Amino acid sequence: MKNIDWNHLRAFHMTASTGSLSAAARKLGLTQPTLSRQVAGLEAELEVALFERLGRRLELTQTGRELLDHIRTMGDAAEAVVLSANGRVQDIGGRVCISATDTFSAYVLPQIIETIRSEAPQITIVLNVANDHSNLHQMEADIAIRHAAPAQEGLVGQFIHNTQAHFYASQSWVVNNGNPVDPSELAVTQLIGFGDTTRLSQYLSDLGFSVDASDFRIVSDSAVVAWEMVKSGLGVAAMPQEVAARTPGLVRLFPDLAPLNVPIWLITHQAMQASPRVRLVQSILAKELSRQ
Repeated sequence: MKNIDWNHLRAFHMTASTGSLSAAARKLGLTQPTLSRQVAGLEAELEVALFERLGRRLELTQTGRELLDHIRTMGDAAEAVVLSANGRVQDIGGRVCISATDTFSAYVLPQIIETIRSEAPQITIVLNVANDHSNLHQMEADIAIRHAAPAQEGLVGQFIHNTQAHFYASQSWVVNNGNPVDPSELAVTQLIGFGDTTRLSQYLSDLGFSVDASDFRIVSDSAVVAWEMVKSGLGVAAMPQEVAARTPGLVRLFPDLAPLNVPIWLITHQAMQASPRVRLVQSILAKELSRQ
């Protein structure tokens, strides 16, 4: 069994985490040539290439990504021991990538990120705006805010609560079209769709709308764009109440219609559970989202 120099592993971990030799060298208090030699030393010890050097950029190889998955926990645990022993929560730093839908990213997260900045000023928040699921196994995000429990092995979910969604239209739309009190009173061509309209139409049919996927006259893959269309008076769409509460000038429709329950989950890869920065950001997210 080969003996691996911990300094070499630490150099690789920091370089992979920060994305550059210069940033990693600053974090570790080393010169860039020294750090580069340590990374090269690890590649020599393992007899594998861990990075592809593309001009000035470094890209992890497949082997490098697999190694990072293994040693990330070691590095984060060591950082947690030091910070915990000294009670220095304010010193927890590094990048935390949050994946969330475009509506949550645009309307809900800004205030929460302000809280994160206040409580953990050394942490850099990276937003991965995605309406489909980010691949947490490939570390495309550290924490994902999603509306379903995790289904893949190795993912850990924290259920926050069920929020509610309702149907909304702009005040100008109500002036021009009236205020329908039942889905049967709404011309289906007034519905604005986003995402998978086939699945959406089936869902709306279960609620009492007589609608087919072909009935949508405005469709977008972005819920934010669809919401802007609603604000402009072009039609009707459902939206979580947290988003609607931050949007003036809208009217809630169908007062007798049962609200749509929308679960909110925080999902991480189990390998990230030891990371102090991820745990800290997740705890703030859970606290703030539960207040919405």
